[in-house]
Amino acid sequence: MTKIWQKAYDSGVPGEINAKEYSSINEILEVGFTKFRNNPAIHNMGTTLTYAELDILSQKFASYLVNDLGYTKGDRVALMMPNILQYQIALFGILRAGLVAVNVNPLYTPRELEHQLKDSGTKGIVIFANSASVLEKILKNTQVKHVFLTQIGDMLKFPKNYIVNFVIKKVKKMVPAYNLPGALDFKECVMKGDEKKFKKVNVFLDDIAFLQYTGGTTGVAKGAILTHGNIVANMVQARAWIKNLITDGQEIIITPLPLYHIFSLTANCFVFTSVGALSILITNPRDMPGFVKELKKWKFTAFTGVNTLFNGLLNNDEFKKLDFSHLKLTLGGGMAVQKGVAEKWMALTKRPLIEAYGLTETSPAACINPMTLKEFNGFIGLPISSTDVEIKDDNGTTLPIGEIGEICIKGPQVMKGYWNKPEETAKVMSADGFFKTGDLGFMTEQGFVKIVDRKKDMILVSGFNVYPNELEDVICQHPKVLEAAAIGIPDEKSGEVVKIFVVKKDESLTSEELMKYCRENLTSYKIPKSIEFRKDLPKTNVGKILRKDLRAEVMGNATK
Repeated sequence: MTKIWQKAYDSGVPGEINAKEYSSINEILEVGFTKFRNNPAIHNMGTTLTYAELDILSQKFASYLVNDLGYTKGDRVALMMPNILQYQIALFGILRAGLVAVNVNPLYTPRELEHQLKDSGTKGIVIFANSASVLEKILKNTQVKHVFLTQIGDMLKFPKNYIVNFVIKKVKKMVPAYNLPGALDFKECVMKGDEKKFKKVNVFLDDIAFLQYTGGTTGVAKGAILTHGNIVANMVQARAWIKNLITDGQEIIITPLPLYHIFSLTANCFVFTSVGALSILITNPRDMPGFVKELKKWKFTAFTGVNTLFNGLLNNDEFKKLDFSHLKLTLGGGMAVQKGVAEKWMALTKRPLIEAYGLTETSPAACINPMTLKEFNGFIGLPISSTDVEIKDDNGTTLPIGEIGEICIKGPQVMKGYWNKPEETAKVMSADGFFKTGDLGFMTEQGFVKIVDRKKDMILVSGFNVYPNELEDVICQHPKVLEAAAIGIPDEKSGEVVKIFVVKKDESLTSEELMKYCRENLTSYKIPKSIEFRKDLPKTNVGKILRKDLRAEVMGNATK
């Protein structure tokens, strides 16, 4: 059953891949540095670094870590910054030194940061000044020995570096006061590093590359152990899937999602680095006017994002005026792509918004729709090369075609386990090697997978399963709705009832109008019992709506 798709879609869809095509992520980088040496690699705020410059700068940082500070293979180094030039310089340096990268969300609270640094045993952290005050509060409680401090504009060309840093710190006042005695200046460390003294560290596929933390939205964050082999496999899988659309050394990819997030990390950073693309780093995609202004400068060919980002762009008048004639590939992941958003994207750009699916634990890609897809199909795609997907019940039994159960994944991209958490690992890894995703879905005879919702988000109304994704998709197709979130709230008669939170696109929208629309488009037990209008909805760092925050708020108010 797991290989039906190969028979049905053997034209245009790649089969098995060589998961050991490269000996490590480092080899991918080194091949790219050599092959595309004079090509532009990354761009941010008016400054471009070539592959040659990225090679030398990252090697300098690796040299400083090893030769000046004595870091040894396997030591953990955290990165806490948005999409700026320093991120890839630091990341590539860490990996080339044989170290383990620990990505950290720059928006973390002191509690969240302390947990991640302590749990991972981080020895050093590269952090941008905007988050330094958070680190100051908890640094003494961690094992961190070295703090590498950087400001957003540090790697930009003169005089923009000084201008950007001055505006951010003095005008916009985005850098809270901090005191970190002994902190090292990241740029100075890079410049002090001697690439000629750096000796290549032997790194293998089984070696750990990342402790990528996940689960923070559902409990205490856990570090998914992603090896060089996991990332290499997923990079090769994804590249095989898109190879007919891209040309080595000629692509320009827009990178608005943070590189510390697994989707952007693998897709934008590694996949497109391996093909010599230029990545346009968007530091603050929530600044929609600034984002669109940057897009106007480029003949971009590829774009990755999440549904809320695409939705926001589609509702920006200036974005609608852009030239999309060079766009080849738009990939949506991180959350469900809604039909209305996908259809509007196609109408505007004349290119499909291809939905993909994956998790931190799968490096992340597990399913992607065919690149030949002409219109939105509502599915998360086909299992990618060398990947098995099965739908299982709570007892681990594989369910027949069409039946809803838990989506389970097996492949070379699946994590090794959770860092220092064997019990948590055992909960999600079955004896036959399948990772239990916690997502509910079904598979068609052609091998397409449909996700219906997260197990924990499912609403149970009088014994009927109600999936928030479906409700939100329907409600967001109303022309006056911008965003929506659905949750279940306790009810004496039916166990739970549906409550929806809505952000209006048109202020004339009323509860009565929207309720009438729901009655026309949803069966009776799915119709919301209450509607609450909001100016905005709580979201994760990549724009995924946080239903759990809305549930917590409702339950908190109910107990008062």
